[in-house]
Amino acid sequence: MNEPIRNQRIPTDLKTSDFYYDLPEERIAQHPTERRDASRLMVLDRAKGSLVHKHFYDIVDELRAGDVLVVNDSKVIPARLYGHVEGRPEAGVELLLLRQRELDLWETLVKPGKRARMGMRIVFGEGKLVATVEDIVEEGNRLVRLSYDTAKYANIYDVLHEIGRMPLPPYITAQLQDNERYQTVYAREEGSAAAPTAGLHFTPELLERVKAKGVAIAPVMLHVGLGTFRPVKADRVDEHVMHTEFISVSKESADLINACRAAGGRVVAVGTTSCRTLESAADEQGVIHPVTGDTGIFIYPGYRFRAVDALITNFHLPESTLLMLVSAFYNRDAMIAAYEEAVREKYRFFSFGDAMLIV
Repeated sequence: MNEPIRNQRIPTDLKTSDFYYDLPEERIAQHPTERRDASRLMVLDRAKGSLVHKHFYDIVDELRAGDVLVVNDSKVIPARLYGHVEGRPEAGVELLLLRQRELDLWETLVKPGKRARMGMRIVFGEGKLVATVEDIVEEGNRLVRLSYDTAKYANIYDVLHEIGRMPLPPYITAQLQDNERYQTVYAREEGSAAAPTAGLHFTPELLERVKAKGVAIAPVMLHVGLGTFRPVKADRVDEHVMHTEFISVSKESADLINACRAAGGRVVAVGTTSCRTLESAADEQGVIHPVTGDTGIFIYPGYRFRAVDALITNFHLPESTLLMLVSAFYNRDAMIAAYEEAVREKYRFFSFGDAMLIV
């Protein structure tokens, strides 16, 4: 895959403001639940037009033998770094690794940006890592070359696990006590700047119950970047441009998904990232093909889904591309009504919040 995958821009009269809902600040979850699968679960049935309140451990009852659960096994890296300009310890710099361009060349978000001029060297972890600014790219992001002691560290991830912090979203102000709670239990390949949060609700035991019911589990991969969460600044939905993110679907997963669907099973995407990966890898008939590369697919109402039959997802920010995606999967009015119901019923929102299943 050379050119990024993008869906054709679908003309629409929808405005970004059409995806607004009022969310009290106290509904934003600051901590994960004590038990991953004890989160609440809102089940929306599109055919029946029904809405039912359950708990996430009830998800097994909503799945059928022959279904395939598609999970994003990307792993969050401790991508937030705090350091200073070389030779100026008073000049503090915060750097967030967004995306690996080459082996040790990364696209990053730097604060304050004025301290990251071309050629500037930024020191982290008392010299364990140095970032040299090589270019200024889209929206002021910096391309930096990372250097570290290769005799001591096998790769950049070893360094990050020693000096980096988990890149929690800005709306989470509480300190995370256990970094593993911002990882799915099946996370495998490091590279995400944020968690694929719909998967945070699964435990190993719950996954075993899912498999015992006759549901297959197929991993795909999308390294989550800021593009997924970047605010929509355009007034009209169809004027927004998604940033690209790296995806991969193996032949084994593609074959498994296609076989399940051909036999009458449903493709159940765990999260918007799995959904976007599947829709990027699907042809017009909904057949999934192995793929490795970038996707900039932007899904909003008017989009015709080809590969996904059911969707597990968290509750998303107002006016976000993620809320637009789930609104495309059902419809905008039903989705906004469901979110308003979730507010009334005191559901917990966003990354550490509760979940929704749309069938």
